[in-house]
Amino acid sequence: MKHLFGPVNSRRLGLSLGIDLLPRKTCSFDCIYCELGSTTDLTCTRREYIPTGTLCDEIDRFLVDPERAARVDVFTITASGEPTLHSGLGEIIRHLKKKTDRPVAVLTNGSLLHLADVRHELALADIVVPSLDAARPESFRKINRPAREVELNAIIDGLAALRKEGHGQLWLEILFVKGVNDTAADITALNRALRLIRPHRIQCNTVVRPPAEPFAAPLTLIALRDIQEQLAGPTATIADFAGPAPATQRLPMASEILPMLQRRPCTADDICQALGTKKATTEELLDSLLKDHLVQQINHNNQEYYQVPNE
Repeated sequence: MKHLFGPVNSRRLGLSLGIDLLPRKTCSFDCIYCELGSTTDLTCTRREYIPTGTLCDEIDRFLVDPERAARVDVFTITASGEPTLHSGLGEIIRHLKKKTDRPVAVLTNGSLLHLADVRHELALADIVVPSLDAARPESFRKINRPAREVELNAIIDGLAALRKEGHGQLWLEILFVKGVNDTAADITALNRALRLIRPHRIQCNTVVRPPAEPFAAPLTLIALRDIQEQLAGPTATIADFAGPAPATQRLPMASEILPMLQRRPCTADDICQALGTKKATTEELLDSLLKDHLVQQINHNNQEYYQVPNE
């Protein structure tokens, strides 16, 4: 299935089946930390980038196997870019809600939340996970490098409106880059925004995987915890840098690993954690994929990452 990946273990959501709505790196942002690399189509235009019927058909084919479908904890709508750019988003969420009783989550950068129709579509989801990395215009432009028509205040107002209008959960993510959006002024501005938005959860992150720009450096865990303690609203949590291995482990398959590596660089441990596979056989399969030039290896912060080469 070309546009579905997983299910993979998610520390936030459980066993998650990803649904990718867009061609690679079509986005309204060009974030300096993005693990997918630089944006190739910087746009705010909503259209049907991939036929909605094609995506719904893939979902139906996955659900044909009841045992496989029963393993999924949540269906996560994401994209190799920004999923709300897809004009069929609402129809896809409705299709999922009709076909399964599992919750539907949507990941978004929030750039189109000033549009009432986008908010109405997202309100159909059980969980919306938007990002808000900065609440100061200068920091926002540095870290997210948005399309020209994107306005920070419109994003914040849109997030607040979604929280008010929606019936599901709003889990806000903030990713900090050293020296870019981590100053006292940044935290003060974020707190003003958080008091307006009132998210159900806040999660703090920093750069872990290889970023689009080499100067996008991570915060230390100590620095991240210091910021966490300063944030207003519900108790902020820090994304785990590593998690425990799944209790049961199985053999890996290239058909599972390659879709993951098309969407983000991963270490062998990342793959084992996400798919619940055995370390030794996962590394053997990665070696085979390297020899066949289906994946490439890159070093970042003394860690070896694997990714599918850009076409």
